[in-house]
Amino acid sequence: MTRLGDQLPLGRRSLLAGATGALGIAALPATSASAAVPTTAARGSANWPDPQPYGRADPRPQLWPRKDNSFVLDLELRPRDEELGRVWMRDTYVNCFVVDGRPLYVATGTTNAEGLPGPGPYNDGIFVWTARSLKGPWKLADTKKIRPKADKGKVWSPEFVTENTAGRTVVAPWQEWWEDDGQFGRRGNVWAPEVHYFQGKWYIVACMGDHSKKVGTFTLISEGGVEGPYRVAQGNLEKPYGENVGGPDWIDPAVYFHIDGGMYTEGKKAWLILHNHLYARYTDDLENIETIAEFKETPWGVEPYLEGAYVFKYGKKYHLLLAAWDWTSLDADGSPRYSYEPDQDGRKQYQYDTVVAVSDKLEGPYSERYTAGVGIGHNNFFVDHTGQLWGTFFLNPAGGYYSNAARVDDAAVSGVVKLEYTGDRLYVKRP
Repeated sequence: MTRLGDQLPLGRRSLLAGATGALGIAALPATSASAAVPTTAARGSANWPDPQPYGRADPRPQLWPRKDNSFVLDLELRPRDEELGRVWMRDTYVNCFVVDGRPLYVATGTTNAEGLPGPGPYNDGIFVWTARSLKGPWKLADTKKIRPKADKGKVWSPEFVTENTAGRTVVAPWQEWWEDDGQFGRRGNVWAPEVHYFQGKWYIVACMGDHSKKVGTFTLISEGGVEGPYRVAQGNLEKPYGENVGGPDWIDPAVYFHIDGGMYTEGKKAWLILHNHLYARYTDDLENIETIAEFKETPWGVEPYLEGAYVFKYGKKYHLLLAAWDWTSLDADGSPRYSYEPDQDGRKQYQYDTVVAVSDKLEGPYSERYTAGVGIGHNNFFVDHTGQLWGTFFLNPAGGYYSNAARVDDAAVSGVVKLEYTGDRLYVKRP
């Protein structure tokens, strides 16, 4: 999140939005980046009572993206996108910044390399789109002056390693593509990028993924505009941020660091937000981070794997966003049970939700979490230049509802959904 002052063709099918029907590309107001105090954004309804006990999920369709409250960005297609008819994207990120007195919207996310169905075992870097309105037109960032022969809009990639010089690192050794023992061939992918504009300079925070030489979060610093050219921050020349933390059983724990990092800025200070309940102050030059600390949260009784952490300040409150899988099963009376505390028996992945906790301070303590949006997990919230609140979504095809064969072609999208503010909570705009 960055303060405001600092600053489609759909797929082969129309997007489904649960029981409420298809998502449209309705003409909705343009968007802008994070204002700290509500102005033109009208308050919505009161808070809903939370399902009990704490840890239960709220699956009501009123919290889904719908035709009346959401749409998919009409992003300029790359040659690889033409067959699908839209950009395949996970971890969709959109924001708006004031640059030279005008709003500038940016969009990015996790994309796949040409010919691959997803972003692993490798992809080919980070693409950025820009627009003057949330409705577009959305154009790939003009990178052709920097790299005439590279794909338009590609602002960073492991393939740019040839641009390294003695005093400037574009791709660190641990970020390069590599060849394994024949299981996958080429490996090395980048996940969940965020673009930020802070004190007149552009930054990208992203993560090298599970198939990389080292897995973890890093910062890129632009030496020009939003299109770059970018270089790696000094603190990431040898490794990702933090220390080894271990990962899935099939990954060498010696290469696994803190993943899915993002940036939060306020005044002249910036923080790195990490997916595993951690944060750290950036050094003043944003070349490195200081001591990593842990948020003061209110955990569920059985704490599941949570990711996609993002801090958004609104209404003088800090809103900590987390992505959580809603698991379905049956209660003792045979009724459906929806919970972020997964059952051990009979559980099924249902939706990849955004849950939010609220605090008066960045470090916490944070309130109990609540369901802010169904199926919109691993996203960010932002405010457009008119004051309207928005959240992003991508509809996760990796499991649950959108992995179904009837819906998977409508997943992995660059979607935005209207939000409403109740005075202390942020929800998907309810009917």
